[in-house]
Amino acid sequence: MAGLAAFGLLAAGCAAGGTGARDEGAAMPAPVERAVPKPTESSVLPVRMVDAVELLRRDPKVSPQIKADLKPCDKDAYPVDTSYGDLTGSTSADIVVNVMTCGDAVGVGTYVYRERSEKYENVFADEQPAAYATIDRGKLVVTQPVYAKGDPVSYPSGEDVVTYIWADSKFTERYRVRNDYSDYGHVVGREDLQETRPAEPRATPEN
Repeated sequence: MAGLAAFGLLAAGCAAGGTGARDEGAAMPAPVERAVPKPTESSVLPVRMVDAVELLRRDPKVSPQIKADLKPCDKDAYPVDTSYGDLTGSTSADIVVNVMTCGDAVGVGTYVYRERSEKYENVFADEQPAAYATIDRGKLVVTQPVYAKGDPVSYPSGEDVVTYIWADSKFTERYRVRNDYSDYGHVVGREDLQETRPAEPRATPEN
């Protein structure tokens, strides 16, 4: 009995003195493990690097003029930009090829190639002056400068940004945005193109 009484006093003393674990504050809940989504299979299509220059030379849809002008600018550096991405829903990456001039890097032709039966076929071609194509979130975006009468090549009056989507085994125009440039570039461009003429001699007044 004495032992039980002593145990009772000891328990009461601990509760009254507040020296137990309650002084530590409220017990923090155990951290909850959040479910981390498992990585899915990559949506990036396999890329098979190609020789874009040879692809253009063998393509009957590329004009003879562009093929004749397709020469290296410096040693083996050709004025060709190549992009890989998903445009047509194929099992491998599509290829966008832009051909430019060596001097001022102005576009002279842009093409899209799609792999079919381990060969690439031309599914889009635009050989308008200064056209340039890019891949934007699965869509083909072609920028085309707009020239007014008297515009120098370096300063067009604006540009059309045309977005194409792949549907029914071909590219179809979906959006078209026209951007008009300010006149400042035209003024500067025309000033640069003006011929420098010697000042005409002024008549010396007679005394």
